[in-house]
Amino acid sequence: MEKPIADINLPELHLYKKGKVRNVFELEDKLLIVATDRISAFDFVLPSLIPLKGKILTQLSKFWFDYTSLVCPNHLITAEVDEYPDILKKHKEILEKRSMLVKKTNVVSVECVVRGYLAGSGWKEYQATGRISGVKLPANLKESDRLTEPIFTPATKAEEGHDLNISFKEMQKLIGQALSQKIKKVSLELYQRASLHALSKGIIIADTKFEFGLEKNKLVLIDEVFTPDSSRFWPLASYAPGKSQPSLDKQFVRNYLESTKWDKKSSPPQLPPDIVEQTSKRYFEIFCLLTGKNEL
Repeated sequence: MEKPIADINLPELHLYKKGKVRNVFELEDKLLIVATDRISAFDFVLPSLIPLKGKILTQLSKFWFDYTSLVCPNHLITAEVDEYPDILKKHKEILEKRSMLVKKTNVVSVECVVRGYLAGSGWKEYQATGRISGVKLPANLKESDRLTEPIFTPATKAEEGHDLNISFKEMQKLIGQALSQKIKKVSLELYQRASLHALSKGIIIADTKFEFGLEKNKLVLIDEVFTPDSSRFWPLASYAPGKSQPSLDKQFVRNYLESTKWDKKSSPPQLPPDIVEQTSKRYFEIFCLLTGKNEL
C-alpha cells in the first residue's frame, strides 16, 4: 500500500486554509482542495495516518457531485490534474486522485445535517429531550431507529471545538429565512437521492452533513459530500435497531478511541496498526460499494 501523506506543501500557491484533513490553496478566483490522509475524531487531528483516505474522500465526493448535480449545482471545476493550470502540472504525482479544482464561493456559516436514523449526537439529544435541534420526535424510539421521514438538523460551524446543534429558527436568524428554506429543501432532496442509490447497493446512509456556498447568490454544494468522514454508512444486511450499528465510516475509529483511557482533552493516542489497516479497508470498501468501481 502506498505511503500515506500527512501534509501538502505547494510553495507557488498561497495556503488559503488548513483544515483537519484538507489543505486549501488559492488560485485567483479558484481554490485547489487537496485531501491528506489525516484523520480527526472528537475535534482532534490524530497522530496516525490512514493510507488512501485522501484519495477515497476526493474520488467519492467527485462521484457524488456528479450524481447529485441536477439536485444542486456544486463547486467542482475538475479533478483531472491534466486540466489544472500549468503551474500545478509538476505536482501531478502528489495531486493525482486526491485534489480538486473548485470555484471560490462565499461559504454559508451553517453545517447542514440530515438524519434519516437515530444515531450519534442526535440519539444522545433525543434521549435527553425527545428532540433533535428543536425537532420533536415520537416517544419511545430506540437507538438506530429509522425516522418516519428524514429531518433537517442544522448546527453551527465551529472553527475549533464541537459544532453545536441549533434549531431551524436559530438558523433563520443567522442567515435569513429565504436562504434557510432553500438550504433545508435542497439538503433533504440530496439525502433522498443519495439514500436511494446507497440502498440499491446494500448501504444505509443514516445521516450526513453538507456545506453550501453562494456564487453570485446562487446556492452551490461545496467541500465534500457523502463520504465516510461526513456521513454514517451502515450495511443494510446487518441493520438491527436497538443498538449501535457496524459502520463503514469514521465511527469505527471513534469506537476504538472510546474503548481506550484517552480523556478527549489531552493529545490523542496513536492508533494501533490493525485499527489503521481496518479503517483504510472500510473506507475503500464503501467507495467500491457506492461507486461500483474496484480501484481508485
